[in-house]
Amino acid sequence: QVQLKESGGGSVQSGGSLRLSCVASGSTSEIWLTAWFRQAPGKEREFVAALHKSGDDTTWYSDDVKGRFTIAGDYARNTVYLQMNSLEPEDTAVYYCAAREAGQFNPYVPSGYDYWGQGTQVTVSS
Repeated sequence: QVQLKESGGGSVQSGGSLRLSCVASGSTSEIWLTAWFRQAPGKEREFVAALHKSGDDTTWYSDDVKGRFTIAGDYARNTVYLQMNSLEPEDTAVYYCAAREAGQFNPYVPSGYDYWGQGTQVTVSS
C-alpha cells in the first residue's frame, strides 16, 4: 500500500507561482508513475501532468499547463513536485496527487491510478 500527501496549495494572484509537493509513504518502491490531477467546482477531474519513474523520467502535460507547469521527482525523498508559474484564475481547483504501480497505462485518465492523496486547494485571483 502507498499513501500520498499533498502540500503547498494556497491563494495567489494571477501571474504568481506555487510549488506543490506530493510525499509518498508505505511501499514506495512499487510506484512507477506519479501524476497531478485537478478538479474545479462543478467540473470533472482533469489531468495536469505525469512523471514516469524511469531512466529518462518521461513527462506528460496537458495543453492547458504546458510551458507553465513543471513536474519533477526527488526519489530520495519520495517526493514529486509540481512547480506552477504564470498562474491564471482558470487554474483554481483542488489539486490531487495520484500514483500507480507498473503495468500498461494511460497517464491521462484518473481510472489508471491506484493511489490518491486528499488534495490541496489552489486559488488564483485576478
